[in-house]
Amino acid sequence: MLTKTSLAGKESQYSHQNVLIVGGGPAGLATALMLAKRGWTNITVLEKRPTADYYEPDKSFNYLIDGRSQKFTDLFGLTQQLATLSVPSTEFYLTVIKPNGSRKTSKVPVVDPKRKTAYWIPRRAFVNLLYQEIEKNWSNHITVLFNTQCLEINKIDIDSEDAEKLEVFAQTNNNSKTKFEPDFLVGCDGINSIVRETLKKWDRSTSNRFEMKKFPSPSSGLRYKVLSLPPNFSLDHADKEHAVSTMAYGIRGAFRKRQRSLSLGLLPLKNPDEPRSANIITYPDHQIWELKSGEEVYDFIGQAFPQLPINKILLLPEAERFAKSEGGYFPNPQYSSGLYFLFKQQPDKGIVLLGDAIHCFPPDIGQGVNSALEDVYILNEALEKSDDKLSDALPLYESWRLPDTKALIRLAQIAYPWQYNQAPVRKWLWSINFAFRLLLNRLLPHVFSPPAFFMIQNHQLSYQEIMVMAQRTTQRLYLLVLAVIFGFLLLPYFVYFKDIF
Repeated sequence: MLTKTSLAGKESQYSHQNVLIVGGGPAGLATALMLAKRGWTNITVLEKRPTADYYEPDKSFNYLIDGRSQKFTDLFGLTQQLATLSVPSTEFYLTVIKPNGSRKTSKVPVVDPKRKTAYWIPRRAFVNLLYQEIEKNWSNHITVLFNTQCLEINKIDIDSEDAEKLEVFAQTNNNSKTKFEPDFLVGCDGINSIVRETLKKWDRSTSNRFEMKKFPSPSSGLRYKVLSLPPNFSLDHADKEHAVSTMAYGIRGAFRKRQRSLSLGLLPLKNPDEPRSANIITYPDHQIWELKSGEEVYDFIGQAFPQLPINKILLLPEAERFAKSEGGYFPNPQYSSGLYFLFKQQPDKGIVLLGDAIHCFPPDIGQGVNSALEDVYILNEALEKSDDKLSDALPLYESWRLPDTKALIRLAQIAYPWQYNQAPVRKWLWSINFAFRLLLNRLLPHVFSPPAFFMIQNHQLSYQEIMVMAQRTTQRLYLLVLAVIFGFLLLPYFVYFKDIF
């Protein structure tokens, strides 16, 4: 395993290369930091947002940074700063507020106290943490260009040589265009990655390596919006109780019909002055998507949550913004089997994909950012193993990461897909299965594994190992059920022969 010491002051023979990273989210900035620490110097990051801490109400997600991400933050000595900015999972309290105003607060139990503490942090705070590390210690190696979007990627033949070069065109928000000619191109630009789409066009194989392979999930297709509420907003009409930033809330709505039923989910924040993001997740045919004006939103939310003083905590401008917002959809679990591209006869030139550009799924298992930072960590190990030679490192990265990526996508389908109250009967059946596995694990821990959702939280297990353990438990459950059925079928014969003898 690599350590901070093993990378400190490392001089790479490829440090003169131009690196261009498309996407300045967690995966992009983490990759830039990793390469800089390895000795690469000419690194440019393109990010379409205006700043690292830019606030987008509909993308004001909270991350749960677990042990997989902390492999990276440990490498850079950032875990302590992360803890300072976050709410630890060991102090995770949830208050459920019913329509009649009754409340119940409980501490969410820690599944395994021996595992590393995970940390709740807003997306923009985590991205800004990485960016501040760049500004403080790596500004001579890394340049981050905000308000800049990748437009086009071309592969150009060099006439005088049997070689190729890359041309990447980017545009800023003032419509000025810039051309880059990187030796190493990194795609960290999400599910609609222009880097991956370009590689798909270049791919001459019959295997469609860069085509995202999609799979069904009970939560795929659900729509989400975020309602931004004031910090410390009032929880009752008497204005006696106010929201606590470090507390999570589940606020239940009064409507019961599926097309009107609504809940607000708020995750904890360390910063008490941060706006609270109330997540709303529904079917696509929910009435919330038919509201076209702030007044309509204001009226509907007021009726849905009679326990809250909506007239005090939801301002009309926010209601107008919410009405205009298109929100988003939970995607199908999907992955690309192609993770890299190499240029012919040029061992020092290549393209690699990380994060949502190679694996994307609904947020059921909380592994979006964690799997992305683990991608960066694995790429780091592949570069270390190959002495930074891309022609060796990138195939090694794919061979190590692709099997885990496939397992991750399967886990996204089965681990915890019914948590959004989509279908009560199917959720009930799934919950019985979940509880039965948990019970058997506690009774016979060496025979039956815990539910996959719990194992995912163990960063010492790879996604492949978790999937194998979950499948083994499923097989043993089938055998157990068959044994019980067989026993019941044979019971009359045992009774019969017992009476005879």
